[in-house]
Amino acid sequence: MVNAATYDLATKGIDAPFALVDLEAFDANVADLARRAAGKPIRVVSKSVRCRYLLERVLAQPGFEGLMCYSLAEALWHVEQGTTDDILIAYPTADHAALRRLAADERARAAISIMIDSSEHLDLVDSALGHDHPEIRVCLELDASWRPLPGVHVGTRRSPVFTPKQAVAMTRNVMARKGFRLVGMMGYEGQIAGLGDKASNGLKNTVVRWIQRRSIAELAKRRGAAVRAVRELVDLEFVNGGGTGSIESTGAEAAVTEIAAGSGLIGPTLFDEYTRFTPRPAALFALPVVRRPTKKIATLYAGGYVASGPVGPARLPSPYLPAGLKLVSLEGAGEVQTPVTGEAAHDLRLGDRVYLRHVKAGELAERFDEYHIIAGERIERTVPTYRGEGQNFG
Repeated sequence: MVNAATYDLATKGIDAPFALVDLEAFDANVADLARRAAGKPIRVVSKSVRCRYLLERVLAQPGFEGLMCYSLAEALWHVEQGTTDDILIAYPTADHAALRRLAADERARAAISIMIDSSEHLDLVDSALGHDHPEIRVCLELDASWRPLPGVHVGTRRSPVFTPKQAVAMTRNVMARKGFRLVGMMGYEGQIAGLGDKASNGLKNTVVRWIQRRSIAELAKRRGAAVRAVRELVDLEFVNGGGTGSIESTGAEAAVTEIAAGSGLIGPTLFDEYTRFTPRPAALFALPVVRRPTKKIATLYAGGYVASGPVGPARLPSPYLPAGLKLVSLEGAGEVQTPVTGEAAHDLRLGDRVYLRHVKAGELAERFDEYHIIAGERIERTVPTYRGEGQNFG
């Protein structure tokens, strides 16, 4: 079992704050994702990693094929770097400059598929490139939320395309437009993949599982029908679905040809709330103790790395090592200081490190220029994050 002393020994020549990736934990998470996918290929979600070295390491393993990027500019950069020649953009783009770069680059056009869910997305591309632009590969997003009753929406707010009939109508729209080719379909079931079912509240736990069981059944039927209907019109290269939290249920759908996953590689605290799998904490950040305001409290330098999403304590980083620490509830994690308390706080001295975990997988990389890759009690290498390579994709 890894402890703070192991990381202290490996990083003894480095001043905190810094971020590290435990290579043994990372590789174990890679293997576990592949095991859970049961032979169905996984498309690696780049926003959950944001480090080219780690992305390339995963893509070199059996069972992982292609990237799912969060911006077109990011995808173009990966093509330039030679990371992969198979990239799906998870979100529609309004980046005219990036669209012009895509249209001008034959290699990028062959590698990248952009996301659409309306004719307005096609209009936007035409407005950026003109009506005689080269063929652009597009993927149609099907809304994968659960709508059990009129006006009830459970899941993320994404595509307006919900029914097989709407998917067919949008497919015909693409087919009628010069300069576009529909190559894939995608659906993200956030209410399954992104919602933990191991809540401390027993009633909430029961409700979440009830929602997920019914949503899984409804989506499999609806997505299957939509894919069959669209395949009668076009020859789809792929149908993407899911996320780290729904690998088993998504992979079980015959209509789905690949699964999107990325956060499970890192093992952030968000996934502590799942019963279906337990990723190992692979990415941590270390903060130094700089104050001892009381015998029961040690104050760390910086640390206000709050995760995106609904505001609340659940979005704060968590002290991990040494065990037995917690944030001070009235102060939380701050821009310039983060006090911690608990049994382990008594023994902390000025200059000691506390290792913390982020709530989200990829957002930690936005705070640090580099990751120190730890193998046992040594740093195997130090690699740049996106930020360290001078890349900021918003």
